[in-house]
Amino acid sequence: MSEIARPTDSNYCFDVIVVGAGHAGTEAAAAAARLGARVALLTGNLDTVGQMSCNPAIGGVAKGQIVREIDALGGLMGKAIDESGIQFRMLNRRKGPAMHSPRAQADKRRYQEAIKYTIESYPNLSLVQEQVEDLLLQPCEDTSPDEQTWRQRVAGVQVRGGAQYLAPTVVLTTGTFLQAIMHTGESKTAGGRAGEGTSAGLSGCLKRIGFRIERFKTGTPPRLNAKTIDFNVTEEQPGDTNPQPFSFMTAEISAPQISCFITYTNELVHEIIRKNLHRAPMYSGQINSTGPRYCPSIEDKVVRFADKDRHQLFLEPEGRKTSEIYVNGISTSLPRDVQDQIIRLVPGLERAEIMRYGYAVEYDFCPPDQLYPNLESKPVAGLFLAGQINGTTGYEEAGCQGLLAGANAALKLAGKEPLVLSRDAAYMGVLIDDLVTRSVDEPYRMFTSRAEYRLLLRQDNADRRLTRLGYEIGLVDSARMERLATKEEAIAVAKQHLDAGRVGEIPATKYLRRSEVTWEEICQHVPQLMGLSAEIRDQVLWDIRYEGYIGRQEQQVDRQKRLSHKRIPAAFPYSSIVGLRNEAKQKLDRIRPANLDQASRISGITPADLALVLAHLESGTRKTNLQSNPNAATNSSPTSQIP
Repeated sequence: MSEIARPTDSNYCFDVIVVGAGHAGTEAAAAAARLGARVALLTGNLDTVGQMSCNPAIGGVAKGQIVREIDALGGLMGKAIDESGIQFRMLNRRKGPAMHSPRAQADKRRYQEAIKYTIESYPNLSLVQEQVEDLLLQPCEDTSPDEQTWRQRVAGVQVRGGAQYLAPTVVLTTGTFLQAIMHTGESKTAGGRAGEGTSAGLSGCLKRIGFRIERFKTGTPPRLNAKTIDFNVTEEQPGDTNPQPFSFMTAEISAPQISCFITYTNELVHEIIRKNLHRAPMYSGQINSTGPRYCPSIEDKVVRFADKDRHQLFLEPEGRKTSEIYVNGISTSLPRDVQDQIIRLVPGLERAEIMRYGYAVEYDFCPPDQLYPNLESKPVAGLFLAGQINGTTGYEEAGCQGLLAGANAALKLAGKEPLVLSRDAAYMGVLIDDLVTRSVDEPYRMFTSRAEYRLLLRQDNADRRLTRLGYEIGLVDSARMERLATKEEAIAVAKQHLDAGRVGEIPATKYLRRSEVTWEEICQHVPQLMGLSAEIRDQVLWDIRYEGYIGRQEQQVDRQKRLSHKRIPAAFPYSSIVGLRNEAKQKLDRIRPANLDQASRISGITPADLALVLAHLESGTRKTNLQSNPNAATNSSPTSQIP
């Protein structure tokens, strides 16, 4: 580690330093700044702040829910996509409300500009172009015996050229840039994104500190010139007639929509890919790391789904003032000449010109079981990690981690409780819990199926779940809180009208629970409901229609909370529990769950293991009680079952 200097210039002294200005870094810096911290956001290139490195879109299944949650906590992503979106669609409309997921195509340049301008507008946030090469550390002497006994804490960072920025908390959001290599066929280039370099120094620094480092890979498809595409032979995919904004603070989307288009690969394409697999880095042995299972390369699709004679491709415009078309569904690291061949065999693309060739990126990441639920690292106090450095994939997954890491860095400085969302409170809570409890063996992507309480975690009620909490800790301003209060009052009044109304002899509320009954029919019997906004109408309708299902999920939540109340000290001595299996001791000691609820979700931990941990916890509690009250009963035995 570098020796720490003591700069007298306050321009180098901060409360929070955020390294990296992608989707995680910008959300982290903004969140910390909203909580009053003085923040430095350091990036290797000011021209790529908030850049969409891969697909020009925000949201999607489960991802759209995350963006709404980011917005409900005052984050940047929702407003930025509302300002820059060129096509908005609500996915899964034919399914129940828990599956509704907003998605929008972005003008990627305008999106980036919106994020950068917002970051620049924060008065206590300094955005600086610097290449961070090392972490500054100090011995750590002030931890409680009941908490993690950190040996060292972060003190700042050193940048290229030797300058040092000092801060008691640092958030690393380095994306795919740690020891990154780009692959196109046999060609290899150092870098985490086309035209940019890599962060080799930080990767080595993390290893020296004691972090476990592993490697993942991701990929991107070629971009085409729209002027050379025959859209007449493709399927048009228009946006929604009445597009829904992502941000709860956006009144409406008025910008004109731009269509996307669909085409397909074919057997000729697949045959060329099969003939050239020996030149594909993933199959030649040039790349050995794991890629995202749910966003595979076209090479993987052809091999893994050999029975399919075609694969769907989405032709997505990258902006209003560019001819670039993103070919979603054909991510590849095949050589350039092979990319030329396969593209021109796709219907509509026979004369297409490739403007940017696809490539794969191989990069270092830190397995996230090395983090606490507040995203602070276990090896170093005050060091937080967020985004792809934690083994995730996707702008949305990165953004929510950044927001929570930045907020928790500022809360730690203020001596306040961390912001840790439970699995029943937010998709963000599901994501973080999955990462720190189960870690990852492939790039993590959020799906609705990961959330056991998804009926509670709808995209439409993210503000009702999270905004008040955000306001209480300082992440959310009064304007957003006032909007929520107005919305909740309107919902309450509408429900009162329903409770008082009747349809014949049947109470209107009960009548509305019937699936075949429409809102318009109810309004004929309860005229006070006419004129309600779609937002209020949907909240009332779904609250009432799914009340029974929601009630059952809330009962499940209550049962899980009994486990979460059984706190486990961070320095709990698992190795001393007689009868606990060695595998359980190793996993519990490595992950260090905060409570029995979290411990129960660790892969390989059995109910018998939990019972032993609980017995040991209660035994320690009784000893403490006896020391403080010698007359306490001594004949009670620890419970052997988890409540």
